[in-house]
Amino acid sequence: MDRPAWAPESVDMQQASPARMYDALLGGSHNFEIDRKAAEMGKQLVPDLPRLALSNRAFLRRAVRFLVDSGIRQFLDIGSGIPTAGNVHEIAQRIDPEITVLYADIDPVAVAHAKAILHGNERAAAIEADLRKPAELLAKVRENGLIDFEQPVGVLLVAVLHLLSDADRPADMVAELHAAVAPGSYIAISHLTSELRPEDADRLGANAASQNRIGIHFRPLDTIAAMFDGWDLVEPGVVELPLWRPESERDRHEEPGRSLGLAGVGRKD
Repeated sequence: MDRPAWAPESVDMQQASPARMYDALLGGSHNFEIDRKAAEMGKQLVPDLPRLALSNRAFLRRAVRFLVDSGIRQFLDIGSGIPTAGNVHEIAQRIDPEITVLYADIDPVAVAHAKAILHGNERAAAIEADLRKPAELLAKVRENGLIDFEQPVGVLLVAVLHLLSDADRPADMVAELHAAVAPGSYIAISHLTSELRPEDADRLGANAASQNRIGIHFRPLDTIAAMFDGWDLVEPGVVELPLWRPESERDRHEEPGRSLGLAGVGRKD
């Protein structure tokens, strides 16, 4: 199998990656055959899986615009994945070119491609960092210098916390981020859920673990809502992806009552 120019030599092309699978579901081109096969298997189990990916991406766009409207002028996007059309910096800097954006991801393909896209953009950058090691991640953010933790930050944890096991204590990681940011900061979280379609969630989770050696953890509403402890939830709270401040019917992608994802935004006072 030929290695594409955008794939670092250290990347295992025989191991599926959540970031590249998500890229495949969105119709992107920065994925390997193993990622496309994994995404296709997921679609066979749950045919509306691509709609979930589009719904999540639409939530990201709405959340970024909301945070910019709320005064946020710097964003830390953790678990940012493969950059695709409608990246955070594109959305935010279209409104205010002075906004700064720092992407952080554990996947070297995602980071390498982000750096290529951001070349020449002095107000956006990407670093390789692991959310499971929040102290190290925050140290790398400070070292980069693009984010000023003395000023409010928009922290984005979009479709990443469900990749962490309960043993990783994802709520504790969110709490560490809360402690690091200034008052007036916001956090936006989207997370796969077992709340509405437990059978489909079980099928997808079991398939990811057995076929692709990827842990994907669908959690109930109360567990996801608890991740916002310490943050003041903005309306409408933690809700299905298509129900978080939809801007139009076309923006929803999924039918309310059937989404496999929940989302919310919180503010630190």
